[in-house]
Amino acid sequence: MRNISQPSYHHGNLRRVIIDAALQAIGESGPAGWSLRELARRAGVSHAAPAYHFGDKQGLLTAVAAEGFTMFADALEHAASDVWEVGVAYLRFGLDHRPHFEVMFRPELYRVDDPGVRSAQQRAADVLNASAHSLSPGAEHDRTTTVAAWSLAHGFTTLWLSGALPESADGDPEALARSMLRLVLGAVAGGAGSP
Repeated sequence: MRNISQPSYHHGNLRRVIIDAALQAIGESGPAGWSLRELARRAGVSHAAPAYHFGDKQGLLTAVAAEGFTMFADALEHAASDVWEVGVAYLRFGLDHRPHFEVMFRPELYRVDDPGVRSAQQRAADVLNASAHSLSPGAEHDRTTTVAAWSLAHGFTTLWLSGALPESADGDPEALARSMLRLVLGAVAGGAGSP
């Protein structure tokens, strides 16, 4: 693990320094490929600092998930007036905040009952549910439409991030996402969303 270049910190931002070091470590080796001791060394803080602020690795990943879901909910809420842009905002968040994204949807890594996580998750879910319900062919299909829309947005984002799609090398992920969402979910909505 390489050290992150951090300006000298003071007591008020030590928590942020540790979270930033965790995000960098997650970006390099995934959410499981590092220890708190290695993270402290990377951040240039005492080996006890991460445990003091977060308790354990799960506590630190809970802070990462809470922060990620808060930013995710903000992004989705910003796009909420356009059902298609909600799906694009989902993708954009995953691309722009990959380390957060890699933790947020792995609930075995963090404390799912954390109030910060739950509150932000609910905000994001409210936007996703409202968007999907607007595409649903009827109330009896609301849940199925929500799961389909979520699966499409999440699956596409994950495939793009992993490089599994040939277009991942040099394509335009947002343009492809818009076309795909309109094609698939427009059909679900009875063609109302078709271009």
